[in-house]
Amino acid sequence: MEQNQKMDSPQEHIIMLPFFAHGHLIPFLALAKQIQERTGFTITLVSTPLNILYLKSTNTQNPQIHLVPLPFNSSHHNLPPNTETTESLPLSQVITLFHASSSLESPFRRFISDVTIRDGKSPICIISDVFMGWANEVAKSLDIVNVSFSTCGAYGSAAYVSVWQKLPHRFLENDNDEFCLPWFPERCRVTRSHLHQFVRVADGNDEWSKFFQPQTTFSLGSFGWLCNTVQEIEPLGLEVLKNNTKLPIWCIGPLLPQRMLESSSNPGTFGKRAGKEPGLSPEECLKWLDLFPKSSVLYISFGSQNTIRPTQMMELAKGLEESGQPFIWAIRPPIGFNLKENFRDEWLPPGFEEQMIHRKLGLLVHKWAPQLEILSHKSTGAFLSHCGWNSTLESLSQGVPIIGWPLAAEQVYNSKMMEEEMGVGIELTRGLESSIVKEDVKRVIEIVMGKNGKGEEMRKKACEIGELIRAAAREENGVKGSSLQALDDFVASILSFSRR
Repeated sequence: MEQNQKMDSPQEHIIMLPFFAHGHLIPFLALAKQIQERTGFTITLVSTPLNILYLKSTNTQNPQIHLVPLPFNSSHHNLPPNTETTESLPLSQVITLFHASSSLESPFRRFISDVTIRDGKSPICIISDVFMGWANEVAKSLDIVNVSFSTCGAYGSAAYVSVWQKLPHRFLENDNDEFCLPWFPERCRVTRSHLHQFVRVADGNDEWSKFFQPQTTFSLGSFGWLCNTVQEIEPLGLEVLKNNTKLPIWCIGPLLPQRMLESSSNPGTFGKRAGKEPGLSPEECLKWLDLFPKSSVLYISFGSQNTIRPTQMMELAKGLEESGQPFIWAIRPPIGFNLKENFRDEWLPPGFEEQMIHRKLGLLVHKWAPQLEILSHKSTGAFLSHCGWNSTLESLSQGVPIIGWPLAAEQVYNSKMMEEEMGVGIELTRGLESSIVKEDVKRVIEIVMGKNGKGEEMRKKACEIGELIRAAAREENGVKGSSLQALDDFVASILSFSRR
């Protein structure tokens, strides 16, 4: 199929159901756009009212993609009013939102029935988030094919699901005892200290286990999995996922803006991001980056909902200053404080921000930074990251290696994979409980940003992976990249199922 050529039956309808987090909503919308543009199908993405408003702020501008709210009232689930994403909650309440997400089952079922009556036939497919596994049961009861979508990579998905399914760490005596990741080869070993605090204490009867074990089990019973990755960059993760789910796995990533995949040399600005007000304009950030040589600036960000402890923030700042390496830091208040409040000088060394500006050494961007523009700029040489998968793909697509500081979800597995399997990352520390000193910050920055040795090797490997990522999304002279081919194979599979 030629790129953008529409497949037959444009009246076919796909329903998509993402989880309640920006890191899930945005990849779902990007996937909806890719499917619609390649097939001409009608796509309806459903979620809670505020999440739909968030997605509408992206200006989809595609009449064949519908954004439909389902009724949801957070106050009915012991959550603060108007709380519909993980971004708006402290970590202690996030699990309450996870459980509340299952309350969409009844309105979702009614919506599918209404669509079937209106269209005179059932949707061709339901694509549901791995965390919304109950949708598989809805689909089976209505004789509709259901495909689970993991917004993570293959390695991270396999590790995350297998650990929740097996809880292999339950019988370890201390946090430094090693165990093999379930499903993985023996060499893929971690300690309990690698795990997020709520996974570490999970025993199958806690609230986190009571959500993740059944939801992932339901998802493992789906027709197949879509995965936001590129098959060439995750051979081990893909093999593990295929062998243990026993399902078709379609690697359809990276779900990134097309302009980011066309060139790795300063593509300019990418426009406003949904619901994000930048602390500094993209143009101002790019102007500052223009002052520095190629691959000389370190970018620091912990994602849209993460931050670190005050003591960690202080040591990170001291290490940055002592390294003498130019940096851009997307910074917000530390953990334990309101992320929306004004930043306090006391959280950094005295006069830190003013000195960095005066010395033209560091640029602090408060709240939200234009990440795509920064990572795409030739001066950016490394990314100190929480290793969320969207950020990981954005960085590697531009050939930018990563200093890992994983904080939650499957991030620690992403960090491990980048260091041990890809050779494009090095972990500085992990989690909020770890102690970190400025000397370690300085040492790791010098390794990764170094012009020779390991730093040079990491940049070379990151550039190689970046080319594989971009190639997977290209179609040249009738030859489709692997991710385009996977998307077409997925569509052919669900069409075949619906016509059986």
